[in-house]
Amino acid sequence: MDILALDYSERGYQMSENIRLIRKDELYELLSLYKHLHDDDPEVNGNNELEGLWTDICNDSNISYIVAEYDGKVVSTCTLAIIKNLTRNLHPYGLIENVVTHPDYRRKGLGTKVLNKAIEIANENNCYKVMLLTSSKEEKTLKFYEGRI
Repeated sequence: MDILALDYSERGYQMSENIRLIRKDELYELLSLYKHLHDDDPEVNGNNELEGLWTDICNDSNISYIVAEYDGKVVSTCTLAIIKNLTRNLHPYGLIENVVTHPDYRRKGLGTKVLNKAIEIANENNCYKVMLLTSSKEEKTLKFYEGRI
């Protein structure tokens, strides 16, 4: 797993940023972050299927959860699924979904960085294309995605 670590000096404080794949023990941080994605999603904590599903996801080499860790907290993420394919000379394609950055950490480039990491992983897996899916109709969200994929 590649890890990109950068240090930023901001208002005299040393900030530490890390763009990487999620760790299995960060499920509940991810679920907390997802509350900023769809605030009307039902609560899944306590669901009997949650732990088994998360284990399956973590063991699936075709699914990557990319996160931005900022000062020790998971504050931005996206999911990349690599889809096997019988066309395009058998090259897979990538789907990016569930892109979210905690509101307190927006406008720091973290969303762009997790997307760029997803694209890098797709390229390493010989994907012939990468598509970003969103259900958002918000103009600011759509403008953010323009030109990034």
